Amino acid sequence: MSEPVAFEGLLRELAPRVLAVLVRRYGGFDTCEDAVQEALLSAVRQWPAEGVPANPMGWLVTTASRRLIELWRNESARRRREEVVAARAVPEPEPASGVDDTLPLLMLCAHPSLTPASQVALTLRAVGGLTTAEIARAFLVPEATIAQRISRAKQRIKASGGEFRLPPEAERSERLGAVLHVLYLVFNEGYTASSGETLQRVELSEEAIRLARQLHELVPGDGEVAGLLALMLLTDARRPARARDDGTLVPLAEQDRSRWNAALIAEGTELLTRTLERAPIGPYQLQAAIAAVHDEAASVEDTDWRQILTLYDLLESIAPGPMVTLNRVVAVAMVHGPERGLRELADAEGDRALAGHHRVDAVRAHLLELAGDTDAARDHYRRAARRTLSLPERRYLEARASR
Repeated sequence: MSEPVAFEGLLRELAPRVLAVLVRRYGGFDTCEDAVQEALLSAVRQWPAEGVPANPMGWLVTTASRRLIELWRNESARRRREEVVAARAVPEPEPASGVDDTLPLLMLCAHPSLTPASQVALTLRAVGGLTTAEIARAFLVPEATIAQRISRAKQRIKASGGEFRLPPEAERSERLGAVLHVLYLVFNEGYTASSGETLQRVELSEEAIRLARQLHELVPGDGEVAGLLALMLLTDARRPARARDDGTLVPLAEQDRSRWNAALIAEGTELLTRTLERAPIGPYQLQAAIAAVHDEAASVEDTDWRQILTLYDLLESIAPGPMVTLNRVVAVAMVHGPERGLRELADAEGDRALAGHHRVDAVRAHLLELAGDTDAARDHYRRAARRTLSLPERRYLEARASR
């Protein structure tokens, strides 16, 4: 492994913290980000020969600050304001406050003026440290599209008066909820890619877990932050068994549970247990509890579906949604029989969000198969396969139809 590659993890971890320091001190998201990228390039060039500084964070802050001042001076020369900019002092190598600015940066990236797609892209770029090309590859869109999305997000934040600070107490809960939603979207896209040839995009789910861990360290008392992290850990624990060597999907009921990551299951369960004891219950905690019930079952036959159904009933009452509805229908079928599940699925189809969704056909096919109506099940498996944009999922559904 070359030295620049060896530094990649450290630089990726430090980049958002350096950016947060500069944005807090000077403002100007775009210019600060340019300065941080220059500092990272300098580190890649210098550290292999000179060694990693004793204080790499301070080195990057100082280098980026000097580059930022150079950019300001060049701009000032054209606008005859060099004296004002030159008066700004270069900060000391050690960040002045010693405060971790990641949380304000996360909340700035989840600014309410942005669309969810823009929030995700900006968070991965500014806080996750992913390049524009990496984000574009993860979401299977052109790099220019992501670059434009990020650029517009920064402009919108600036136009709406977004500031680098924690929002007022009255807004903080809502903004933190937006941050959690962004991380949830990133994890889900990584765990089950919505389109393309691969089932999973591991780099996205791992990045979401890393950021969720960091957020939990910043606000350890928030139950939903802990719940989301627990949900990610308990879900990602199954990843080693979700696909065969050829990349084909293995459903939960058929997975080799000995391949599940026991350490992640233990960590997620312990975190969830602590959280449920002291924090008001929320939707991420409930989803984590459902994942824990699945993970704790030694086999699919041992799964406590009645407990899962109870949890879905509670989840639907506090955070209803189309995917919650579909998952609850499956739980109903496992407890009360497939015919009951099919009746509830018919009622659920009135939700516009489910109209034409391939998962409706997939669930109906599964329940018809359980009920013994193989001809109808085959038709709906094929219909679901035609509608999904995920190639591994399509192959799995076609295989179910064939068998």
